[in-house]
Amino acid sequence: MREINQGRRGFLKKAAVGTTCGAMFESLASKLSPVSAAESTLPPGSVRFQSGIEPLVRLLEETPRERVIEEVAVRVSGGQISYQELLAALLLAGVRNIEPRPSVGFKFHAVLVVNSAHLASLASVDSDRWLPIFWAIDNFKDSQAKDTREGDWTMSALDDSAIPAAHQSIANFREAMTQWDVSAADVATAAMTRGQSAGTIFEAYSEFAARDFRSIGHKVIYLANAYRTLQSIGWEYAEPVLRSLTYAMLNHVGEPNPSASDLAADRDGRINQERIKEIRDQWLDGRNDASATGELITALRTVSSDEASRLVVEQLNQGISTASIYDALFASAAELTMRQPAIVPLHAMTTTNAIHYVFRTCASDTTRRFLLLQNASFIAQFRDAAANRGKLADLKIDTLQADQPWTADRSVAEVFEQLGKQPQQAAASLLSYLNDGNSANDAMHHARRLIFLKGTDSHDYKYSSAVLEDYHQLTPAWRNRYLAASLYKMRHEGERTTPLVDRIKTALKVT
Repeated sequence: MREINQGRRGFLKKAAVGTTCGAMFESLASKLSPVSAAESTLPPGSVRFQSGIEPLVRLLEETPRERVIEEVAVRVSGGQISYQELLAALLLAGVRNIEPRPSVGFKFHAVLVVNSAHLASLASVDSDRWLPIFWAIDNFKDSQAKDTREGDWTMSALDDSAIPAAHQSIANFREAMTQWDVSAADVATAAMTRGQSAGTIFEAYSEFAARDFRSIGHKVIYLANAYRTLQSIGWEYAEPVLRSLTYAMLNHVGEPNPSASDLAADRDGRINQERIKEIRDQWLDGRNDASATGELITALRTVSSDEASRLVVEQLNQGISTASIYDALFASAAELTMRQPAIVPLHAMTTTNAIHYVFRTCASDTTRRFLLLQNASFIAQFRDAAANRGKLADLKIDTLQADQPWTADRSVAEVFEQLGKQPQQAAASLLSYLNDGNSANDAMHHARRLIFLKGTDSHDYKYSSAVLEDYHQLTPAWRNRYLAASLYKMRHEGERTTPLVDRIKTALKVT
């Protein structure tokens, strides 16, 4: 079987790339300092990018971690690199250098976090605009070093003669994904990107992104984040990104081929593929019902993953809206972070965010039904996985009570000061703040800025971006409780500011 990866030897070399801010040049290639012949040598057969972006990708790849912030900052400050170019180069450097195996997580978060950092940048004030993307550059260098220690993987170039015709690409892709055939899926992916529309490609991926529970949701997270980032940087960069996505989605390291096996990670998907046929034809025409949401939240605390999706079918057939069902899924994920502020519940939040994005973006009625049922099954899976790691506190989102009425002399900063000492009190205070009609945007801005200043991990950005986006997806009956419950995994005022912030601001000459 032809693999899409190969070792790279000596890929991390020190690059002499010092320049000063100068006059604008006509192309990105001319803006970057030349590198030596030794520095410009990629491993034989490595994938190359378009000439316009390749020099900037190489700058990120080859500049040592201790200098990369400063080297990029001098070009940004000089107007030589645009935000969009840097975002594109960061994503491409990640997909070329970091293998999404043996799990679509761990070091691969350097790729998964790019869209979250981008969303954070878009929502930030001008003085903070560059902080998330520069943080992500430093994070990439850390992951790149880990990948080097773990085998030094690089995405390889394709043999164009093996790529099928564009009109065959979608059928070939679906067949290869169904059979878990990496080689066939790889060339089909390339054929799709060269001949199919972005929407058609997204539809094909949507069928498979949430079919199994491997990598605790990272497969569908990668689809949502990759698609959204490509929408920002341009689909001319799609081929390497989607080849990486395909490789990630076919991950089943250490197991036999799932197409010929009955494995636990695949069972809910197979059940739900059949269960979608039980849903009434007019399933999208339902009524919002906060009490139905509460009933589903209660059930999701105890039912199996099979029972969870069956209950969703029952509610749909009773005329409950998908909005009310998603209220329950979002709220149940947030409740898990209250009960155990740890890595597994965090991924219940980010996975639900990703599945919901795919659910509202794809067009296929069949795929949308499947995604909704899988999301319910995943919540039960995340609950059980969290319980296997430690005790779940006896906290419930629907009994979360606001504290005393919010008064004009109180500041939202008080909530984040409480968070480090009394998270339950902080959640109650935030609920009071929101219920009294104060601006959720002000609370979100404060939470986001603390991520910029205190965040040290990809999950800080992934989690906060998901939460602050999904607040607006819930109905008014549940959104305040959701935001208050999510507070348990946010950063708080008592934590130290990461030294990287000062380094970035100094490099950009921002006060």
